[in-house]
Amino acid sequence: MNSGFKLCALLMLINVTGLHGYITTGLPTIIERDSEAAAPFPYQLRQALSKKRSSSTTSNGTEGEDFKFPAGFLFGAATAAYQIEGGWNVDGKGPSVWDSLTHNHPELVVDGATGDQAANSYQFYKSDVEALESVGFDYYRFSIAWSRLLPRGDRSSLNPEAIAYYNALINELLGHGIEPVVTMLHYDLPQYLQNLGGFASPLIVGYFREYADILYQTFGDRVKVWITHNEPYDFCVEGYGTGSTGPLVYATGVGEYLCAHHVLLSHAAAYHLYQERYREEQDGKIGITLSGRYYYPATNITPYETIGWYADPLFGEDGNYPAVMVDEIAKNSKLEGRTHSRLPTFTSAERLLLGGSADFFAYNYYSSRLAELDREDYNPAEPPSWRRDARIIQSVDPSWSRAKSTWLYVVPEGLGGILNWFRTRYQNPTVLITENGYSDDGQLNDTGRIDYYARHLSALLSAIIADGCNVAGFTAWSIIDNFEWLRGYSEKFGLFYVNFSDPQLQRVPKASADYMQRVISTRTIPSY
Repeated sequence: MNSGFKLCALLMLINVTGLHGYITTGLPTIIERDSEAAAPFPYQLRQALSKKRSSSTTSNGTEGEDFKFPAGFLFGAATAAYQIEGGWNVDGKGPSVWDSLTHNHPELVVDGATGDQAANSYQFYKSDVEALESVGFDYYRFSIAWSRLLPRGDRSSLNPEAIAYYNALINELLGHGIEPVVTMLHYDLPQYLQNLGGFASPLIVGYFREYADILYQTFGDRVKVWITHNEPYDFCVEGYGTGSTGPLVYATGVGEYLCAHHVLLSHAAAYHLYQERYREEQDGKIGITLSGRYYYPATNITPYETIGWYADPLFGEDGNYPAVMVDEIAKNSKLEGRTHSRLPTFTSAERLLLGGSADFFAYNYYSSRLAELDREDYNPAEPPSWRRDARIIQSVDPSWSRAKSTWLYVVPEGLGGILNWFRTRYQNPTVLITENGYSDDGQLNDTGRIDYYARHLSALLSAIIADGCNVAGFTAWSIIDNFEWLRGYSEKFGLFYVNFSDPQLQRVPKASADYMQRVISTRTIPSY
């Protein structure tokens, strides 16, 4: 059978049977659907992210009968592929930068652990879905492992086993009434692409666009909320600046800015690809998850521009970095004897592409800090870095309690503070809290986590009711205990305990799972 006849036969079969076709590489592959049309999935989160709310909308709501989450507000839980999937080298998966880090430098992980097995969600994903359903979550934010789907980063290495796995997970979620929310990249860049420079290279923009194209083609009929990147500040500063975490690139003062620049451009490329080819038919929403802390003034001056590094190009007025950031880095670069700024420059065309290239503001909140500006003169003889450019001296209030993680101080009022800052600076965008959580030793009676969630949900609800902040949903990190990056398995964030020594890796609900179930069912913040 010649190739022309094969293509004709495929098109005839799709037309006659009404099946959906998914073309991979080589010969096309048909994935069958049930012949009877199922009731359309409601996609409530997509709807919630479409609603707008005036920044002037406030009320005098207090913690009484009216202190409830509004109709349409949704709850979800989150994970990331490397942290839960396991199956690191099975069914055609290629290595990621985190496979390389944990295998080649086990001394960097506090307990020498890896994500080789993790919670083995590659095999036990149905247990994760059952856990989500038992709590009553409306949606599940998970990431796709780029190196599982495309081991060499592009279409030439498309892995049908990965397509089958993610199809099964998505369909399982929908079958249980849980909306899938997909993060395209959550730290675990394919090692093949890192060998080409990763996010320090402009090549990554084209690769990411092609990756996004395959995701939309393959899963976009059922996935309506997409997040391109997770926490670029963290993986750019620590991964390409200080070199303290994956992909272990030490290029301080230069690498973090190159990484951020290409993250933003790759996000915009994925966003506009969806606009041009898929939005009319698939009607989804595209965002990028940013992270940051709310800074309280340790003195009378507070530097608020940290999150603006990523947010201003997307939600600001001119598609560019904050002016103070541009000026400071240019000045410091000149003092160092450089002929141009260490901060890359967007072209006029790129700024037009960046501005407005997010349908919602996805944000991870965990903690806050006190901050003041470093008043000392810049010393060009010292190695440059983002921290020196930003001139931020961070500290903590001794009254703040702390989770097991050394960085996680409990400051729930900071969540309300940052939401109001978004409201005033970016004209009250639609916000989705994509992570919020608390670390401990993994105990089942996790009262510290319950206290953390209760206080943060209260701050969130106050920001919605009293201040008019436009927040569509809240996502707990995490549904299950998992591999916590350089902390390995020494810290636990899950609502469900996982016994990592048990071959079945059973998911056991903690007290916090019951508490979140009560929050969702009553739409209140119950006493505890």
